[in-house]
Amino acid sequence: MSENNVKSTIEALFFSSEKPLAIEQIRKALDNLEASLVRKNIEELKLEYEQLNRGLRIIEVAGGFQMVTSPCFAPFLKKLYKERHVERLSKPALETLAIIAYKQSITKFQIQSLRSVNIDGVMKNLLDKNLIRISGRKKVPGRPYVFSTSRQFLEYFGLNSLDELPKMEEFSDFIKQKNIETSEQTEEIEKIPEEINGQDEHKELARED
Repeated sequence: MSENNVKSTIEALFFSSEKPLAIEQIRKALDNLEASLVRKNIEELKLEYEQLNRGLRIIEVAGGFQMVTSPCFAPFLKKLYKERHVERLSKPALETLAIIAYKQSITKFQIQSLRSVNIDGVMKNLLDKNLIRISGRKKVPGRPYVFSTSRQFLEYFGLNSLDELPKMEEFSDFIKQKNIETSEQTEEIEKIPEEINGQDEHKELARED
């Protein structure tokens, strides 16, 4: 496969995928092409889009790469889709999500203690949206589940990793920029793989209650 065909194929993969693609996924689609060559072609594509002021961009997000529209064309897209229903997170959901993001891994009891309200409905909503996940159990009596953010959380907020989160006190401003309407003790945690089935998470959460 020629270099131009490699680049065009990668472009087609990005266009057809609704989710960010990791280098390894692209390599497999290209008959195990070297990772360095995959990244080189991705970087060239990114540069071409920017230099030609194309309507699309390729960004690095959630540990992979994704084709998105250029932010400068957002006003026109809003006019086109102004009738479309956009599901937004409620204020209680955002507050709970922020606690989990900055305090993870954290138990439901710790979250509820910080918010001083019942969070059963909010937690179920966040699990339904795959923005949070059960990431393990705390090694204390009762072994309660602990929660962390998911890869979907990174995609939702356009982050490549949790290191890109702003300071907690700047989270509200961060939400506006993205156009999206616990104790400090470190107990031992028994890890659970992120690939745990979402339906099972809901069952286990209810059982814990």
